[in-house]
Amino acid sequence: MAVVKTASFSKAASELCVTQSAVSQRIKFMEERYARQLIDRSGTLLVATDAGRIVLDKAEQILLIERDLLKELAKISANRRFSLCCTPTFGIVYLPQVLSSFLLDHSDSVDLKLIFLTPDQAVKGLIDNEYDLAVIEHCDEMHSSDFTTFALPKDELVFITAPPNKSSEKKVQISDLLSLRLITRKEGCSSRRRLESNLQKAGLSLHDFQSMVVLDDLRLTIQTVILGGSVAFVSRSLVEAQLEAGLLCEHKIEDFCHLRHRTVLINRNRGVPELIESFLESLNRVFYETAGRGTDCN
Repeated sequence: MAVVKTASFSKAASELCVTQSAVSQRIKFMEERYARQLIDRSGTLLVATDAGRIVLDKAEQILLIERDLLKELAKISANRRFSLCCTPTFGIVYLPQVLSSFLLDHSDSVDLKLIFLTPDQAVKGLIDNEYDLAVIEHCDEMHSSDFTTFALPKDELVFITAPPNKSSEKKVQISDLLSLRLITRKEGCSSRRRLESNLQKAGLSLHDFQSMVVLDDLRLTIQTVILGGSVAFVSRSLVEAQLEAGLLCEHKIEDFCHLRHRTVLINRNRGVPELIESFLESLNRVFYETAGRGTDCN
């Protein structure tokens, strides 16, 4: 098609970004394949022979069919692509169970994109149409006309330390913890925001602890606290196993707010309602089993 269009091997090669030899060899291969001369080389300009015009006509039809095929495949791919972002706490504690349920029905038919983000990053990603759905923990109530939202059970935050003895008290004073090294999340994470707000009301700041270490890996935070000398303010659901095993102690401070909101945000501009509904059903099922009540996602 390029040779007939340009009437030249060299111009066709330039248009196709290949060598002139490659074009010539391809034409020769086709002529041998069909046992017909396809290009008339006798004149100044290359033109198609009668056989060449037949091949050219069928080639145009083949390429048109291929374009239609790619369009249809793109539609299917777009309808079955599901993108999700969530905060690391939800991702570690609940997401494996939710995905297990969700993928039982869709593992062979869904292209899943998943990423962990801070609440602010997740909201921005939804606004920029990068994701279909987000699950985040946050300090303030979520009011937005940009998304469809569903409230999940609130998340309980507690201070955790290594147990000095079996009779460690759950209720302590904040002054009892200031002598420890604080392990905290990076700025923008809701657990850090809740902690900063609590400390501010008490006339304190993060820097009133013995020292501060910023870790963005929750599992590393837990292991560091277990080794002793440190304190962290984390979701209780994240450390339930370590608390039951006696590897950690939990503490609550009187007058501190130990709860944060957890919300599902749905991008209204994304067209995968079937997958979103299925994911919400899996989410609802997991929270009903673990929290003892549903998420009102239906």
